[in-house]
Amino acid sequence: MVRSNGQDEMLSLLSWLQAMGADAAVGDTAQDWLQRGNDAPGAAFAWPDRDEAASATRPAPHAARGADEGQSPVRARAVLGAPGASGSPQAARPRAVTPLGASEAETGARRIARAANSLQELEAALQNFDGCGLKATATKLCFYRGAPSSDLMIIGEAPGRDEDLAGKPFVGRAGQLLDKMLSAIGRTEADVHITNVVYWRPPGNRTPTPQEALACRPFLERQIELVAPKILVAVGGSAAKEMLGASEGIMRLRGKWREIEIGDRKIPAIATLHPAYLLRTPAAKQLAWMDLLQIRSKL
Repeated sequence: MVRSNGQDEMLSLLSWLQAMGADAAVGDTAQDWLQRGNDAPGAAFAWPDRDEAASATRPAPHAARGADEGQSPVRARAVLGAPGASGSPQAARPRAVTPLGASEAETGARRIARAANSLQELEAALQNFDGCGLKATATKLCFYRGAPSSDLMIIGEAPGRDEDLAGKPFVGRAGQLLDKMLSAIGRTEADVHITNVVYWRPPGNRTPTPQEALACRPFLERQIELVAPKILVAVGGSAAKEMLGASEGIMRLRGKWREIEIGDRKIPAIATLHPAYLLRTPAAKQLAWMDLLQIRSKL
């Protein structure tokens, strides 16, 4: 079957949208957001007359009156809901929880995490924690996979699309390569504990912000205490900087042993290259293998 140039462009556009984190459609009727000017999504807006279908998607007139009579636009939208395809309001959706400030989130997280006496309790605490804004855009919590207690703990950067759908870290192509790397030093999923610096997928697979990592940090530290590993391995530049408190790039950080103080313990830690980077740069696998040999020797 021969595709036209238009079909190729559309497939390329869909691939780009998927790579940017657009996983699902949010409406049955397409909307031209450029027509809205500076109006925020959800604000009352009179769509230009085009045809009968377009007029059916206009906000109900009393939505604007709610704002004129002193009622806030947010309140008006919460009461009325979004217009459906037939023009009638749908049931109101619950308003998203506003994330806490970074310091407030960390303080609350530290108190909540400290009360958890098992990984099950810690996971339940994370499910109820609203201090990290990533939770609002992610599909699932990605807590850990592998052994609940292990002498080797792997810490990556953040969940990706495959992880967000599965609810487990490192299950995509990069995770499959990580499993092969661990197998090369005699380790399987049952022998290691694998997690990330943040527990929810950042939109578009971007790097987590320092504020997002700070909000999750108390849970990660408590998780390390409960797992009680002999060695920590930070995978990738972002995880290495966060775990080691360093500003250098991964090429300067990798392959060097340091100690991280968690609770009343000092744990040996090493950074290595991320499997996703190795998939893009196969020549760097030699460096990762040298790091793996150090890890095997240390264990």
